Amino acid sequence: MLRNISNRLFQGLLVLFILGTLTFFLVHALPYGPFQDEKAVPPHVMERLVKLHGYDKPLLTQYGLRLKNVVQGDLGVSIKVMEGRPVSEILGQAFPVSLTLGCVAMFLAVLLGIPAGILAAVRKNTRMDYLIMAVALLGICLPAFVIGPLLAEFFGGRLGWFPVAGWNPRDPTSMFLPALTLGLVSAAYLSRLTRAGMLEILNQDFIRTARAKGQKGWIIILRHALRGGLIPSIAYLGPAFASTISGSVVVESIFQVPGIGRLFIKAIETGDETLIMGPVLLYGSLIVAANLLADLLQIWLNPRLRTAKAS
Repeated sequence: MLRNISNRLFQGLLVLFILGTLTFFLVHALPYGPFQDEKAVPPHVMERLVKLHGYDKPLLTQYGLRLKNVVQGDLGVSIKVMEGRPVSEILGQAFPVSLTLGCVAMFLAVLLGIPAGILAAVRKNTRMDYLIMAVALLGICLPAFVIGPLLAEFFGGRLGWFPVAGWNPRDPTSMFLPALTLGLVSAAYLSRLTRAGMLEILNQDFIRTARAKGQKGWIIILRHALRGGLIPSIAYLGPAFASTISGSVVVESIFQVPGIGRLFIKAIETGDETLIMGPVLLYGSLIVAANLLADLLQIWLNPRLRTAKAS
């Protein structure tokens, strides 16, 4: 168990190292930089800016310094978007919004996806099953930038139930449309995974034995089938949660949510290297942590995995 956790942590650190390295060199490969502006800058000012931020050094030297600072917990300061402000401070203010949005989105995804998958498995090959799977497939195919405006137009524009832009932590209605837009894709995957996992368990011998003893259908589902049937969904929840938070980049722009997503887009537009690197490493860390948590939940739900990991 401990060996497996240590291996996963090592793999996670390796992934973060590769992710940070690729991000650094890809940003420096952009055809524009943070000091390019529509206004002409005097050469001596440009020279001072380049020297101040270390862009006068060789690329590998810049990479070594950036890696050293990141290891020490220093993400640097924003070069362009919020000039002079520490990236860690910027992320500290914007990340709680993105985290709240992601948590609400995953709550809606679990609330919609898992019951739908269970119902589809119980009603296998019926109209209910076909309808749920058709809607799930539609949710997987439609991207957030299509679903978001449609939901905003219908629920916000026509019905007037929810605001279509802005963010107010004290008003849950302002969170609903962006969270639903984010959560629908995860709900679609969850419903399909839950259905597949439940069907596999429902065909096991111990389920037939429970039925032969006269136990009612939903008691069999809740007591015997649910724990094993949810293993594929649990495996998906970890990375899905992290990808939901990172996927809020588009949704935050659609609904004008003041999270990391909008800052990240501005950082890419302006070539703000440090403000690009910060969210990338933050989201990468979330994915690594979420995958590790998902593995631990799978081991807890399935004793056979626990035995296999231990051996």
